Amino acid sequence: MSHTGRERQKLLARVRRIRGQVESIERALSTESGCEQVMHLIAGARGAMAGLMAEVVQDHVRSHLVDVEKHPNALNTEAAEQLLDVIRTYLK
Repeated sequence: MSHTGRERQKLLARVRRIRGQVESIERALSTESGCEQVMHLIAGARGAMAGLMAEVVQDHVRSHLVDVEKHPNALNTEAAEQLLDVIRTYLK
C-alpha cells in the first residue's frame, strides 16, 4: 500500500467517491430508475474500482518489486513498467 499519509488519504478519498457511486446505484434501484441510467451508474462504479485496483497494483509493484534502494536484487524496472502498462489497459 501507499507508504505516505498523502497517498493513503488520496486512496481513501477515491474509496469514498466509489462508496457514493454505489449508493447512487442503490438509490436508482430503489426508485425504479430506468435500466439505462442504472447501467451507466454501474459502469461508472466499475471503472472507478478498476482505477483504484490499477493504482494499488502499481504502488505495490513499484514499492515492493522494483525499488532498487530497498531491494538491491529487484526485478527489471523497464519490464515492470511494461507490465503495469498492460495491467492499466486491461483494467480500463
